[in-house]
Amino acid sequence: MTASSAPAPGSPGAHHSAGLLRRLTARGRDEAHRVSSPLELFFDLCFVVAIAQAGGQLVHSLTEGHPGPGVLNYAMLFFAIWWAWMNFTWFASAYDNDDTLYRVVTLVQIAGVLVLAAGVSQAFTHHDFLIIWLGYVIMRLPMAAQWLRAARSATGAERTMALRYAGGVLLCQVGWLGLVLLPVPARPWVFLVMVIAELSVPVFAERDCATSWHPHHIAERYGLFTIIVLGETIAAATAAVKSAVDEQGALGELLPIAAGGLLIVFSAWWIYFVVPIHGHLRSSGQAFLWGYGHYLIFASAAAIGAGLEVAVEQAVGKAHLSTLSASAAVTVPTALYLLTVWVLHSRHFKVGIAQQSVLPVAAVLVVCCTFLGEWAVLAAGLTSAAAVAAGTALTARMAARERAASATAPAG
Repeated sequence: MTASSAPAPGSPGAHHSAGLLRRLTARGRDEAHRVSSPLELFFDLCFVVAIAQAGGQLVHSLTEGHPGPGVLNYAMLFFAIWWAWMNFTWFASAYDNDDTLYRVVTLVQIAGVLVLAAGVSQAFTHHDFLIIWLGYVIMRLPMAAQWLRAARSATGAERTMALRYAGGVLLCQVGWLGLVLLPVPARPWVFLVMVIAELSVPVFAERDCATSWHPHHIAERYGLFTIIVLGETIAAATAAVKSAVDEQGALGELLPIAAGGLLIVFSAWWIYFVVPIHGHLRSSGQAFLWGYGHYLIFASAAAIGAGLEVAVEQAVGKAHLSTLSASAAVTVPTALYLLTVWVLHSRHFKVGIAQQSVLPVAAVLVVCCTFLGEWAVLAAGLTSAAAVAAGTALTARMAARERAASATAPAG
């Protein structure tokens, strides 16, 4: 394809025609039929490795009776995983031109994800963040290069925005060195400071000019990553049940956990995808809140899988914790997931107190299920399924009333 016949940057044809090297210009926010690319899906799948490592370490900490340090370390490491994914996702929504250089740089970032995953266990158990930091270097330097490439093709406020992003990414990468160089007691505080710094970069960079992210594309990307995280949850729980059955033959003790866990995951999927959220993402302010809030959705969804593993190990006598603690490992992240999805998604589409109350009430009831002993996980699953049924019934009733009112309204 010659330069004169190449499709215009930002057009659908430009995205699907991977030339050797093209200008990295912003894509249109009103672009039709914008969907996730195979490269984006590949990028997401590689993050499963890191998520599985973090979840496995959380399981180990909980079963050994160290819930406080385990949850704190999990929250820290999951932020590193999620933030790297989110940086790429929003950049790609605005600037993905799918040319050869873009693909190569993205594959380098994927290599960084795998390095990060390799360092999760050392960071979790010994607070040794060297491998994590190296993985971040491999991911973040290409990300800064992508922003510099976008700045080269931009002018005015857009160019300033891209340069701010590149500078912010590089400065934060230097700041993360504190996790490697400073004493271990200071590292959680370094992490807190760097989280604030990282979250501030997009706010500062887009102060005068917003990136042209695509609402439908962003909503799809987040939805697909939610599916991947829930899939990892099912895989982790299945592996735990299989291991317990093979070694202990304790099928009777595990059936309530397996059934309850399956209901929780099915309900989590249903509740997330019951409403089309892309129509709500109309401004950068709404997008920042929605995008940042997904840290809790992703982290809690992955933690449900870890909790199910803990519940299985406790049921067969492998875990050094009480039934109450093992139940809480499932019910607490489940309740957090329900509540966060309501805050970010469902409440924008619910009408009336009854509809608005379904998920918050379900979250409270799921927490109460913690005290039901060996039946806690099953009860939490049934409660989650009941929330889906109640929400569906209330929505159907409201739709029927609207149809009836429309049919009886006078014409004209």
